[in-house]
Amino acid sequence: MISVFVPSQLTSYTGGVTRVTAVGETVGAVLDDLDRAYPGLKFRVIDEQDRVRKHMRLFVGQDETRDVSRLMRPGEELLIFGALSGG
Repeated sequence: MISVFVPSQLTSYTGGVTRVTAVGETVGAVLDDLDRAYPGLKFRVIDEQDRVRKHMRLFVGQDETRDVSRLMRPGEELLIFGALSGG
């Protein structure tokens, strides 16, 4: 199982929960599993070409990744962050 941190701007998809679990051997597979449980969540993170959206940041542990084919090991943590704006 992979522990996933969901940012507050996406918790409307998870019923307000910021920590969920998913399965998958890659970042993309984990996001696919999340989308099965929380429809629409993946599209907010990944675009139609399977690229991480410009305003989103993904970290596996402390390492940022923009590669959805990056391998995930059981017990690793996927952190999803969204850019904040204002002014």
